[in-house]
Amino acid sequence: MAERKIMLACAVGRSVSRLVQRMQAAADGKDYEIFAQSTDDIDLHLVGDGQPDVVLLGPNVSYLKQEVSAKFARYNVPVDVIDIQDYGMMHGHKVLAQAEVLMH
Repeated sequence: MAERKIMLACAVGRSVSRLVQRMQAAADGKDYEIFAQSTDDIDLHLVGDGQPDVVLLGPNVSYLKQEVSAKFARYNVPVDVIDIQDYGMMHGHKVLAQAEVLMH
């Protein structure tokens, strides 16, 4: 089991898949599980082994930040929106750094 779990969420979960790969490459040597999830299935990760340490939303679903934050607030899981430029340029190292700041 990974030391830390980072969930990226978007409308379907596919648009962040490439970014997940870039983040995994940037996290080389760190014990992180980084995965993509559809916002429709976020509730599956609210409790238990699937619960992430941080949730990052794709810019296309930034309007859901308040709703998703409310769901994870009771578990002290931070939620934020990925910077649109980092998302568009697939800057995995920058998005990983954003997640790491939120996890501390």
